[in-house]
Amino acid sequence: MYINKEDLNELEFPQLLAEISPFAYSPKTREKILQLRPMEIDEAELSLKKTSEYLSSFESSNAIPFDEYEDIESELKLMLIENFRLENNAFIKIKTITEQIGKLQKFFPTMPETFPTLMEDAAVLEFRKEIIDKVDKVFNRFGEVKSEASPILKGLRAEIQVAKKAIQENFNRALFNYGQSEFLDDIRETIIDDQRVLAVKSGFKKRVPGRVLGLSKTGSITYIQPDSVVKHYFKLRENEEEEKKEIDKILRQLTAELAEFQPQLWRYQKYIFDLDLTRAKAKFAELTNGVLPKINRHKTLRLRDAFHPLLFLRNKAENKTIFPQTLTLTEHNRIICISGPNAGGKSITLKTVGLLQLMIQSGILVPVHPKSEMFFFDKIMTDIGDNQSIENRLSTYSSRLKKMSGIIREADAETLLLIDEFGTGSDPELGGALAESFLEFFYDKKSFAIITTHYTNIKLVVEQLPNAQNAAMLFNEETLEPMYKLEVGQAGSSFTFEVAEKNKIPRFIIHSAKKKVEHDIVNLDKTIVKLQQEKFEVEKLKSDLAERKESVEDKRDNLQKLNDQLQQKLYNFQKLYEEEHRKLQFGNKIEAFIDSYTKGKSRKDVVKDFVKLLEQEKFRKLGTDKDESKRLQVVKRKITQQLKKEEVIEKIAETNEKLEEKRKVDRALWMKVGQRVRITGSTSVGTIEKISKNKVIVNYGTFKTMIDADELERI
Repeated sequence: MYINKEDLNELEFPQLLAEISPFAYSPKTREKILQLRPMEIDEAELSLKKTSEYLSSFESSNAIPFDEYEDIESELKLMLIENFRLENNAFIKIKTITEQIGKLQKFFPTMPETFPTLMEDAAVLEFRKEIIDKVDKVFNRFGEVKSEASPILKGLRAEIQVAKKAIQENFNRALFNYGQSEFLDDIRETIIDDQRVLAVKSGFKKRVPGRVLGLSKTGSITYIQPDSVVKHYFKLRENEEEEKKEIDKILRQLTAELAEFQPQLWRYQKYIFDLDLTRAKAKFAELTNGVLPKINRHKTLRLRDAFHPLLFLRNKAENKTIFPQTLTLTEHNRIICISGPNAGGKSITLKTVGLLQLMIQSGILVPVHPKSEMFFFDKIMTDIGDNQSIENRLSTYSSRLKKMSGIIREADAETLLLIDEFGTGSDPELGGALAESFLEFFYDKKSFAIITTHYTNIKLVVEQLPNAQNAAMLFNEETLEPMYKLEVGQAGSSFTFEVAEKNKIPRFIIHSAKKKVEHDIVNLDKTIVKLQQEKFEVEKLKSDLAERKESVEDKRDNLQKLNDQLQQKLYNFQKLYEEEHRKLQFGNKIEAFIDSYTKGKSRKDVVKDFVKLLEQEKFRKLGTDKDESKRLQVVKRKITQQLKKEEVIEKIAETNEKLEEKRKVDRALWMKVGQRVRITGSTSVGTIEKISKNKVIVNYGTFKTMIDADELERI
């Protein structure tokens, strides 16, 4: 990929790397981070995956067992020198880094779905436990050479202990004996060259046999090592020298043994450096809410809720609001021309897109919505800010033309151009015409570009190009304050006269200026302002109407349901009333029969009347059934009509069921413990911790929640 140092500086890429670098453990890794540059897509994508996986370990309780370490590069070079001996701490460093590899190789396979790429990297390493065993055979846990390192060393150290004990006992005996006399000074003893000596009065020095090791400043005291101690002291020194020689021999042998593992140790070191770099990038991503968007192999860039990471950190520290931007670049929408007032966020939008592109192509996660999409450019070329050169005596316009000349030579279909204040610096008409020609050239080259301009002719040209779009940084016309929001599809006004009026420029000067400007230009700017305001109001009204429509439809559905329920209850009540009334009448008639029979009416007559009553009930029942039949036919007809209306709904429902079934099948494949997910419609990303039937526990780091599986989507 091609991008020069000047463009990197304009996009503040070195400042970004300086923010990431402190997160690394090793100074060498920190230096490597400062030297990061965009890579090929395959290499960058691998780095992004590893960083994203490492980031997930912060969001859950799956902490990767990777701690601070010391690099062993210099030791690896020195150990190949014949008969060379490494220092004690070097062996401990080699053991520690080997232990790190062992821990990581055991850890990653426990969660293969969470760390697939990191696991693969660790798996290819050949773990050699012999390295640890060899170091442990020689050194104890305090980094000291063990007596058991060799039989000779063990014997020497035993003799040393005997000599030290003899020295102690004999000195104490001499101190006691001479302490009974007047030979010793009041201080009795002192230390000379790490040896206990008697403080003998100089007048009695010939009375105390031994080795003189010194005198006091006044000469009144002579420091003497008693004869009984001297022979043991020399034996001690002899053994200590032999001990040093034996340790040197042991460590030279250990160095030679470890040199056989030098190729493996080189790979360990390289892996640890890379993991350190990955961790540093993950820590920065955690700080800036960085994510891995979808990486396209086709030319589609969709940024949703994109933040400038450095501005995000600065505003966060100062407790200020930062406004995200959303835009799209495709082969059918290659150029976006942003217009609007000064200090409205045009330049920061350019820098945001450019810096995020450099980050993703350098394997660094970006602060965007997870559903964003990005692709890789071969070249990123910029012209942002004042590039006036004092040394070369070039004006701002001349220096920008010089840079534009280089851009014209290099620009092609794989290039992203970021140009601020396009065409400014010269006569407005002539500069505008030149800028128009530049734009047409880039368009014909099929380059991708985001430009900012105040030139009306550029806005008009963009409007006529099918694969280009105008965009505006929104501006509140009433308060004359920038809204820092990018609105794609509408050219913006510079609000030149309005801003001037707000800054207390006298109105007569503003009116005079308006007269001097071509009438058509002023009217066009006014039209742009009006259209922008109208579009904003229409969008707001559209949103309000949509909400109201939804609310009215909900209320209507609820009322209809309530009415249906009431009608059903009314019908049931009426039917119940009629049934009970009929039963009451029939009961009264039966009661009359019983009464007439008890009063002497003949049984024959009573039965005759009763049969007659039954016949009447029979015909009534038949009539009722007939009426009921007619009612049922009407209902059936209505139901049939309703069914015809609902056939389409049923077909839609059937299709939805099939789609839902497919989603369930797909979900069964990817929904596993460790998978990064989010709730549909949400931006918060968590990790699946437990799955129970259709319920899923999602870990968001600071809290956990249980949710239905069908409400989740994978990252």
